[in-house]
Amino acid sequence: MAGGGGGRSAASTSGKRGKFSSPIPIKKARIEIVPLIDVMFFLLAAFMMVSLSLQQSKTRPMELIDAKKAADDFKPDVINIGVEKDGTVAIGTNVVDTAALIQELNSRYKQNPKTPVFITGDKSAPYRAVGGVLQQVRSARFTRVSFVTKEAERNSK
Repeated sequence: MAGGGGGRSAASTSGKRGKFSSPIPIKKARIEIVPLIDVMFFLLAAFMMVSLSLQQSKTRPMELIDAKKAADDFKPDVINIGVEKDGTVAIGTNVVDTAALIQELNSRYKQNPKTPVFITGDKSAPYRAVGGVLQQVRSARFTRVSFVTKEAERNSK
């Protein structure tokens, strides 16, 4: 056909719709994520159950020895010094005076200079007594010194 008739026009090949379109709307394909996540969780649980059952089937049955709770055989070497409300000082549970405290600290330092020292002071203990104990611990050349405290209770309002 002369004059280019019979072929497709430029408007029809450019991808544009003509005047007449389909009454059915065209929907784009969409992948739903929620069912995909559900399937993945199911597969994960299934593989975990299968791997656990395989592990149990590979072990040989045997009777294990019954054991009692083991006693602690290692007790750390620490020095616990307590200061009471009235200012009395105790090492562990033994009440001592200033001279006995200094003597005990010096002998323990000679045994192990890295021994940790914990100072526990009563809430109502005089600061001078707690400070005096700290000064005696420092004069014995201990470097690992800590104060024992308890967490404050929170008041609910």
